[in-house]
Amino acid sequence: MKNKIKLGLLIALIASGSMFSANAQDANDILKKMDAVMYSPKDMTGKNKIILIDKTGKEEVREATIQQKGNNKRMFRFTSPSSQAGIAVLSLPDDVMYLYLPAFGKERRIATSAKNQNFAGTDFSYDDMESKPFAEKYTPKFVKVEGDVFVLELTPIGKSEYSKVIVGVNKTNYYPVSTEIYDKGNNKIKQAKYTFKKVGNYWNAEEIEMTDLKKNHKTKMQMSEIKYDSGLSDDDFTVRKLKQ
Repeated sequence: MKNKIKLGLLIALIASGSMFSANAQDANDILKKMDAVMYSPKDMTGKNKIILIDKTGKEEVREATIQQKGNNKRMFRFTSPSSQAGIAVLSLPDDVMYLYLPAFGKERRIATSAKNQNFAGTDFSYDDMESKPFAEKYTPKFVKVEGDVFVLELTPIGKSEYSKVIVGVNKTNYYPVSTEIYDKGNNKIKQAKYTFKKVGNYWNAEEIEMTDLKKNHKTKMQMSEIKYDSGLSDDDFTVRKLKQ
């Protein structure tokens, strides 16, 4: 009888270990598939409508352009109102980011330690604006399946102001549907909702709504006039272009 119990426990341990390995593998696969969806075009250009909403419901509207090449080059530039026009951020490989402020007439490199700060008064941080696959920034852990969504817990690789990010990934098409961001005290400080739409052969983030839970403030980014695979070159993603 004792031998049967021991055998049963051994089988359970092996099964649980196998399940853990399978879930860990699934988490990595899911995150990589999500990255593949988000960075599948060779390049992308589009327009952004940015709506800032304060705790009273008052709205402020801005407009911007965005360019993306591969999975590690991105240029985002405000075009209106005049008080914001020209402010731009450039994301390059190897965690390099630059901010350009027309009022000062020169660019400045954004330190890694400052990437948790909000970009130009929005609820998106510089980290959110960076062009870098999630699989290179986080170690994923499978949490559960919730309806048609995979839920993963992401732990930052290297230094970060966040303790974890919880991401929901569509089970069928692998685009993100939500993220929850937690600070070092394990308090949820921000959350985002994503609306994706198929444009040609690619899934496009038609709207991203980011909410700062401490400030009770939110920012919506709405994409339009999307063009894919138009042949952008590396020269379109330089500090010189940032300042133009």
